[in-house]
This record gives sequence, C-alpha cells and structure tokens, in this order.
Amino acid sequence: MTQSLLLRTCAAAVGLALSAPAFAVDLLQAWRDALSNDSQVASARAQLAATRELVPQAQAGLLPQVGASASVSRSFADTNVAPSRDFTSQFYGIQLSYPLYRLQNMEALEQSKLQATLGEARFAQAQQELIVRVAQAYFDVLAAQDNVTTIQAQKRAISEQLASAKRNFEVGTATITDQQEAQARFDLAVAQELAAQNELEVRRAALDQLVGRPTGELDMLRPGVDLQGPQPARERDWLDSARRDAWQVRQAELGAEIARREIDRQRYAKSPTVDVVGSLSHSRNSQANFVGIQSNNAAVGLQLAIPLYTGGGIDARVREAAANHERALSDLETARRAAEQGARQSFLGLNSGLGQVRALEAAERSSRLALDSNLLGYQVGVRINIDVLNAQQQLFTTQRDLARARYDVLINGLRLKSTAGTLSEDDLRAVNALLVDPSTVPPPDTRTGASQPAGAMQPASPTRPATGAPATGSPAATTAPARR
Repeated sequence: MTQSLLLRTCAAAVGLALSAPAFAVDLLQAWRDALSNDSQVASARAQLAATRELVPQAQAGLLPQVGASASVSRSFADTNVAPSRDFTSQFYGIQLSYPLYRLQNMEALEQSKLQATLGEARFAQAQQELIVRVAQAYFDVLAAQDNVTTIQAQKRAISEQLASAKRNFEVGTATITDQQEAQARFDLAVAQELAAQNELEVRRAALDQLVGRPTGELDMLRPGVDLQGPQPARERDWLDSARRDAWQVRQAELGAEIARREIDRQRYAKSPTVDVVGSLSHSRNSQANFVGIQSNNAAVGLQLAIPLYTGGGIDARVREAAANHERALSDLETARRAAEQGARQSFLGLNSGLGQVRALEAAERSSRLALDSNLLGYQVGVRINIDVLNAQQQLFTTQRDLARARYDVLINGLRLKSTAGTLSEDDLRAVNALLVDPSTVPPPDTRTGASQPAGAMQPASPTRPATGAPATGSPAATTAPARR
C-alpha cells in the first residue's frame, strides 16, 4: 500500500514537472534572458576575450626574455698514446635578452590596444542588435496574438450575423443570399483563424529560441498609449550622429587606424634594433688520471642589429599595408553611408508610423460608426446583410492594423537609436514601461464577445436587430489579446 502510494506520488511529481507552465515575461526580462543565451552575443563575448589577450602578447615583445640551457657529454679518444683521453663535459648556462629599442614591437603594442578596443565595439554592437532583435520578436508575438484575437472576434460576429440571417430567412424577411453570404464569410474566418494560429506558434517559437526557454503570457501594450516622436526632431541631427557614433562606423574607424599603424610597423622593419644581452655559464671537463678543468663565465653587452638588405621583402610588405589602409578607408566611408541611410530609413519610418497610427485611430472611430449605421440600416431594411459583414470586416482590419502600426513605431524608435549608436538598456526600459500585465486589463465585452488589440478604443453599445436575432453590436474588443 505504501509502495503504491509512493509510486503514484512520484508519477504525479514527474507529470507536474513535465507540464510546468511557461513563465510570464516582459520585454526587459526577455532581453536579459536572451543576453545570456544568444549565440551571436556569446560569439562577440568570446571574440572580445580573445582580442584582449593580444595586448599581453604584444607587451611580451618589449619585456626581458630569459632562457636556460644545460648539456652533458662523454668523449672517447682511442690513440696509441697512453693513457686514455676519455673525458666528460658538463655545461650549464643562463641567457638574458632585453629589448631596448624595437620600433616594430612598440607599434605592435599600440595595434593590439586598438584591436582590443575593436573587440569591445563589436561586443557593444552585438548587445545593441540583440535589443532590436528581441523587441522585434516580442512585438511579432503580440501582433500575431492580436491577429488571432481579431479573427476570433470577427468569427463570433459573423456567426451571430449568420444566425440572424437564418432566422430572418425562416420567417421570410430575408433571402437565402444573406444566409449564404454570411456562411461564406464564416468559413473564410475559420480558415484565417487556422493560419493565424499557425503564425502565432511560429512567432512564439522564434521568441522562445531567442530567450532560451518557453515564454508564457507576454505583457501587452497599454491601451490608448500615447506614442511620442523622435527627440531630437530634426532628421539631420540623427544622420550626423549615425555617421559619427554608429558602432559599425566606430569599428571601421578603428580598422582604418590599425591599418595605418600596420604601414608604420612594416616600415620599422628597416630600423636598427638594440638589445641588452647577458649570459652566465658554468662548464666542467673531467678526464681520467688528470685534474678536471672548470670554468665560470659571465658576459653583459649591447647587441645592435641593422638590416642592410632583405631582398625587397620589407618594401613589398609596406606597399601591401598601404593598399590595405586604402581599403580600410573605403570601408569606413561605406560604413558611414550605410549608417546614415539606416538612420534616415528608421527616422522616416518612425514619423510615417506615427502618422499612420493617428490615421488608423480616426479610421477605427469611423469604422465603428459605420458598423453601427449599417446595423441600424439592416434592422429597418435599408441595408442588406453583406453591408453589415463588410462593415465588420473593415473595423476588425482597422483594429489589427492599428495595433501593428503601434508596434512598428516602437521598433523603429529602437532601431533609430541603434543606427545612431545611442541605444541602451534605458531605452528598452522606457519601452517596457509602456507594457502592462494582461491580467490588469478589463476582460472582453461579453455583449459582443469581441476582443480588441492593444490600445484600441472601447466598443460602442450593441444593437439588437428587430427580427429577433441575437445582440450584435460594434465588434470592437477589449484590450486583452488571445492567449494560448
């Protein structure tokens, strides 16, 4: 009995572990989790650690080098002269070399410091790009959720209209065409819902992969959020910042400086070198029947080396370095132009998105009024069923596009700062402050059965058709998106 209870308890514990719900996450937490999981950031972090090791490697070329050597040998001499001259030789020595004047090594040290700084710039860019990628994946999931919510609300509204058309046809106040049109719209909504659910799964899987573990409910955009334009508001300010401060521009500048110093480093191969050299040694020879010979030697001196002729190799390497420097300068200009173009595109996209949001907000209000008018006209017989269905479709589509436009504005704002090289965790925190826990948002309007995307307006009062059809009002939704 006890064993059976224990087995059931263990099985239940395993089942709970396997079916543990995914954790709720907001945008900031998603980025922090991705920061420790993303392979691109991990690659940049490893590259940074590798480039930092170039500095001590270069410093080693300017520090003393100490070596030790030892040898033992046995010599045999077979001659007609007696006695035998076999003997044993022993040698122990220490050698010291200290560079006093090596311009090539000095230049290599400066290059290594620049390369370490370049690694830091690459790592910073990887972190900035991760912010944009996480935000894009996060809002893609919210947009997919809004799409599912919109289609489900549309399907419910069409279902009510279909039921109304059937009843009206049965009592003789409507034609079979009204019923068939509503049925066709309902079947289309079912197909669209399946496609939207599949898209939601794909978007959520992409976010889960980026974060490193399954995500649960996502914080949603606060209803009626007021989105602000870029600051500063002048496009030229952003373009200048991008040409100067974008991380890809900084990397190109460092690359050009490293290439310039490579010219000097190769040219310094013609320069003389001066080293302090020293040695300390002990040798001993022992021979049978003879007294062994021992000696201790110590030497200190300066060693000068002047390359007189190297077959033209140094000049060829200097020309190669000069050509690479020209290439680096061209890459720098390319990076500046690309950064400027990216900033211009994000700036225009942000301002265009803000205008689109305002236009869609007005369109949503107009669509709701149009739906109410069509419902009233349908009741009094001056509108047909297809007019109501079209008005519903227009309102739902407008609400979906409005939510997507708001997400695009936020993403373009982050991308604009990224192209200007100023994006930081504080900017992501500011966007995260616009999100709210879905549980704090009022539930959907049960009178219409509709849910509305984030930030949409509240639904209008429902209207009941005079034919006895179920209540069918404005299909606007509340702000809670559909959840899995």
